[in-house]
Amino acid sequence: MALDNRKYFGTDGVRGRANSSPMTASEVLKLGMAAGACFRQSNANSFRVVIGKDTRRSGYMLESALTAGLTASGMNVLLLGPVPTPAVGLLTRSMRADLGVMITASHNPFHDNGLKFFGPDGFKLSDDVEAEIERGLEEMLVASSPESIGSARRIDDGLGRYVEYAKTTFPRHLRLDGIRVVVDCANGASYRAAPEVLWELGAEVVPTGVSPDGFNINAACGSTDTRAVAAKVLETRADAGLCLDGDGDRIAMVDETGQVLDGDQLLALFARSWQAQGRLAKDTVVASIMSNMGLETCLDDLGITIRRTPVGDRYVVEAMRQNGFNLGGEKSGHIVMLDYATAGDGLVAGLQFLAMLAETGKTAGELATMFDPVPQVTANVRLPPDADPLDDGRIATAISESRRQLEGRGRLLVRKSGTEPVVRIMAEGEDVAEIRMIVSRLEGLLAEFG
Repeated sequence: MALDNRKYFGTDGVRGRANSSPMTASEVLKLGMAAGACFRQSNANSFRVVIGKDTRRSGYMLESALTAGLTASGMNVLLLGPVPTPAVGLLTRSMRADLGVMITASHNPFHDNGLKFFGPDGFKLSDDVEAEIERGLEEMLVASSPESIGSARRIDDGLGRYVEYAKTTFPRHLRLDGIRVVVDCANGASYRAAPEVLWELGAEVVPTGVSPDGFNINAACGSTDTRAVAAKVLETRADAGLCLDGDGDRIAMVDETGQVLDGDQLLALFARSWQAQGRLAKDTVVASIMSNMGLETCLDDLGITIRRTPVGDRYVVEAMRQNGFNLGGEKSGHIVMLDYATAGDGLVAGLQFLAMLAETGKTAGELATMFDPVPQVTANVRLPPDADPLDDGRIATAISESRRQLEGRGRLLVRKSGTEPVVRIMAEGEDVAEIRMIVSRLEGLLAEFG
């Protein structure tokens, strides 16, 4: 089943506006039944599923609906409560579960929600397995017999297990004594774990975005809006700022001057460090098509190959696993270190950065400004869910002409988001006026479909 033809699954699970299709209680219940039926076929013994969630108000409703669907299919449900997405991948594997589900819309506003699925190995599901779940939704869903209905129980120490694991990724010979860190948890799933880990490792922690109320997740905070952290770093004279998104799988760092270090800069830094230590598998880094051309030039100068994938950390991970690579990520802040985690983990990536800070004695700015990015202009055009403007001849012609205009001097990417009804435009090139004009022209054409 092609990704574009799916009704439910996008680039990162299922996502939509809460209480609207597909994020209604009734549809999530059916998704739970279909997923349960799919994974019961693959394992006839334990029938166990782990569920985590972020801090959105709608998470209560969807957790109940998902639990009902899974238990109706005969799965036993283990409820973790609010934990970061990477904790679900970790605990699905360590608790020998058949399936893991994170209820989250990641960096989206509170009014959205979604489901991210993990297999028994702790990795996100492949396209084929997601397609199988969708096929199950098209068929008659069969509930279990009364004696086979699953159970549900709360797991009180799930967060503590993740906290302890995150600390094991930090070098044992180092501490963060004397390092002041502003940590922004986006009022999301990491609001307890991240400050606790940093404090236990010795840092002086200045927490922000740690007062979730169900509606303020990602609101003017977190990795998608670093202005408040940059200001707090300057105000408190902190050594660095660590910004997570609503479900804790993305990171942006802020140096001591308030400068933001995105996923591309962090990837370049980790690649150089791991290469020097002889631990960068096959001297290769995996990055999505959205990563800046400057990253590619930087890595090439270091003798490191870059492999490009479609947008989505799931595709980055798939390329890493298929080819034996251990470092990858996205400009948006997904940093995937397969030596430590099965998915992007913002806290673990932040700990690796802070370990370098502690070991080298350099400032965050000295450490991480690896290259000057090629100018990049982006725009998001929100459209009705059923609109498909990229199939329109006029739009296709405009895109082709713009690509020819930039050929050899830049790049243009125009794609439908896999997580919301948005078309994303990105142009890259040395002539800022030119790429702004290209983006503006395409943005205007696409807006006509609204």
